[in-house]
Amino acid sequence: MSKTLNKKEIEKFSRQIILKDIGSLGQKKIKQSKVLIVGVGGLGCPAAEFLVRAGIGKIGIVDNDVVNVSNIHRQSLYDTNDLKISKVKSAKKKLKKINSNTIIKSYNLRINKNNIRKIFKDYDHIVDGSDNFETKFLLNDYALKFKKFLVVGAISKFDGHLFTYNYKNKKTPCLRCFFQEDKISDDVLNCEFEGVLGTVAGILGILQANEVLKQILNIGQNLDGKILILDLLNLGFRKAKITKQKKCIC
Repeated sequence: MSKTLNKKEIEKFSRQIILKDIGSLGQKKIKQSKVLIVGVGGLGCPAAEFLVRAGIGKIGIVDNDVVNVSNIHRQSLYDTNDLKISKVKSAKKKLKKINSNTIIKSYNLRINKNNIRKIFKDYDHIVDGSDNFETKFLLNDYALKFKKFLVVGAISKFDGHLFTYNYKNKKTPCLRCFFQEDKISDDVLNCEFEGVLGTVAGILGILQANEVLKQILNIGQNLDGKILILDLLNLGFRKAKITKQKKCIC
């Protein structure tokens, strides 16, 4: 990835570059960044889209599913022409149209203990767009192990939860410090059981992208040690503190 901005890129990202907290130096940082998105669904689609629009240099997308008709109301990279096609194949095609300079690496697989090390090594920032706790805890454990920045999103009905973990800071609590039960039902994350308003997914996915960009640029406040809870039906927004657990298995 080139470390310089060409004339076309300066024009394309001019509305970002003009911000005093970004500038050309910040845009170069964005261009040199590498982000992995696990799950290209309701959260991963808007997260990937807006990171590509921001000019991220390399994005990896991981998903082993195909597009079905029930996805389209909330998964913004797909339309009816993508039905039965691999999500990562469809998403990559759309993302390249948005920004042809971003390197898009697709992984048509389910991330697990056998492949996560090989995939993780190429990325600095991890976006969790998964819909099950097994994957969320796996990403948490390996992000902690390899000192990655992890942003976790969860949605259900009209509600959203957002976590960020900067594991270069040893004092940061992990996802297991919040979900302390040994086994948690995935039904609370499954839109098929609980339902979800499509805009809720879009808002949370964009917030995940926003947190990644802030981390890359080292600007603004972060959520280290906190959770952002959104009630989008009644417009309630609050932060809650997460305490690092001394007996956490991490």
